[in-house]
Amino acid sequence: MTFTRFFHLISYIQYPLVAIGIYFAFTPYIQGLDHMAKNLDLFFASINKTLLFFGLGVSFSTFQDTTKTQNKLSKKVWESPQKGKAFIIFLCISISLLFFMAIYGYFITSNSKIKEISLGTFVLGIGMMGLLKSGVEMFENHRKDKNPDNSGNLK
Repeated sequence: MTFTRFFHLISYIQYPLVAIGIYFAFTPYIQGLDHMAKNLDLFFASINKTLLFFGLGVSFSTFQDTTKTQNKLSKKVWESPQKGKAFIIFLCISISLLFFMAIYGYFITSNSKIKEISLGTFVLGIGMMGLLKSGVEMFENHRKDKNPDNSGNLK
């Protein structure tokens, strides 16, 4: 087994992590809005756990093999120079906003609930940085204007 295959298999850990994040996202609503209104601390703790598990899930997703696309939509995005660049720019802006919110929440605000959520925001931002790296690799591996197909022609 190659390292690429090994890490690709490890990347499947992303699915249970995201499922756990979804569980924490819906827990306050499952318990009821009245319960959530009375226990706002539990609501904010649930948001933080959701962000943490989504960040971990995104981190594990970056172990996927970047020489292969996962679906038709992904293939359309990464083969197109305009769409690929736009998505990379979107990721950069999203990461910047996440880190800005996390830094503000953790270091500047005095609200303890926001401080708690900022930890999850940091983890999600770090995971998205890994996604950005994988996105750049996917873009380089699949764009039609730079990579020849099997016949020697540009895609």
